[in-house]
Amino acid sequence: MIAITRSLLATICRNAEAAYPDECCGLLLGREDGAGGIEISRIVPSANLAADRRRRFEIDPALYFTLMRAPPGAAERLVGLYHSHPDGPAVPSAHDAAAAWEAGWIWLIVPVARGRSGEAAAHRLAAPGGPFEAVPLMLR
Repeated sequence: MIAITRSLLATICRNAEAAYPDECCGLLLGREDGAGGIEISRIVPSANLAADRRRRFEIDPALYFTLMRAPPGAAERLVGLYHSHPDGPAVPSAHDAAAAWEAGWIWLIVPVARGRSGEAAAHRLAAPGGPFEAVPLMLR
């Protein structure tokens, strides 16, 4: 299970709506809850550096490497990423699977139809390149 506060998810949804018709993206920070789940504690939006931002996203590598360098024992670490699917479902696309890295990461996807966000969904990456498995998303 993936836990996230309503306010963090609302911020992601606002980012997705503001970016429409392009994809938005960012990184998720958090910690394991001891029962196999993840508690998302912070989001860090990223500029979408993809050439075709309407159908792709690319996290800023400088941001990724900065956040990846958390000191050992830090309270939170990178646990995944989020992005939007303009006029598409909240499931990983074939392109998402082909570009996926970091096995075990959470991919939180927000669908946006005509500028309005829909129900987000979380997926865990089994291995680089996929597959993904759907994971329950719990709002706190």
